[in-house]
Amino acid sequence: MSILKPLIEQRADPFIYKHTDGYYYFTASVPAYDRIELRRARTIDELPSAETVAVWHKPDSGPYSELIWAPEIHFNQGAWYVYFAAAPSREIKEDLFQHRMYAIRCQDDNPLTGEWEFMGQIETGMDTFCLDATTFTHGGQLYYMWAQKENGIAGNSNLYIATMENPWTLSSAPVRLTVPEYHWECIGFLVNEGPAVLHRNGKVFVTYSASATDENYAMGLLWADEDADLMDPASWQKSKDPVLVSAPEDKVFGPGHNSFTVADDNETVLLVYHARTYTEIEGDPLWDPNRHTFVKKLRWDNDGMPVFGKASRDD
Repeated sequence: MSILKPLIEQRADPFIYKHTDGYYYFTASVPAYDRIELRRARTIDELPSAETVAVWHKPDSGPYSELIWAPEIHFNQGAWYVYFAAAPSREIKEDLFQHRMYAIRCQDDNPLTGEWEFMGQIETGMDTFCLDATTFTHGGQLYYMWAQKENGIAGNSNLYIATMENPWTLSSAPVRLTVPEYHWECIGFLVNEGPAVLHRNGKVFVTYSASATDENYAMGLLWADEDADLMDPASWQKSKDPVLVSAPEDKVFGPGHNSFTVADDNETVLLVYHARTYTEIEGDPLWDPNRHTFVKKLRWDNDGMPVFGKASRDD
């Protein structure tokens, strides 16, 4: 059982996708929150030294000109998409935390050298703070899952799911899957955010992150049977306890906002997440750049449920 070291330093909300071309594609929030960066490599271990390409920069002003958060790169219906959240400029709203969700598209084979076009806002039917979108295809249907504030519900964000008409347009109303309800989800802030989807062992698993983005940040788990109606909240079960938490004995704090990828064998599931290596944060944790990307193997129990282990160790 070895203590983990960061794979890539100062990259929060990490997302790694292995494409059919054999490359691993990586994106994440950059500390300046001003652009979308991509890199690719033939192996996970080569990603830290891979060329970094800024494929999109925020405009100087307007509704999506501040705090570019949590990009994810997906290959949907024959094209590349990056989904991300952005806030309006100060001239429009004093409160920067008014994020909405957006998408850009590249129809070239290589998204690092291809041309990207802005596809606009992903409209959910609720004009409130929202972020952390991911997509997945199941049963031939493309789904969108994200975090959003809903008026009338206490807290900062809940998790929602919707079907998609195309990779930038929803085709259903949002369905709420979970709200912050347990103590570990409500420390500092009442948060459910950062969903990540994994289909294995006859189930659809969704991890998510909760609480403030300091050492209290932790990961939870939802799951549904693969044959169930994913748009029915009753199809989903929720763990009462977090599945990944800080490991202070090894100085790994606030693990969360994860994604999943596969190892070179295309079978072994890898858990990708960010964490800090100290708790002495000056000021708002949002502006501390030292959330680092970690990668570890995901294990499974005899019932086919994921075993996350410790955030600090590849056990």
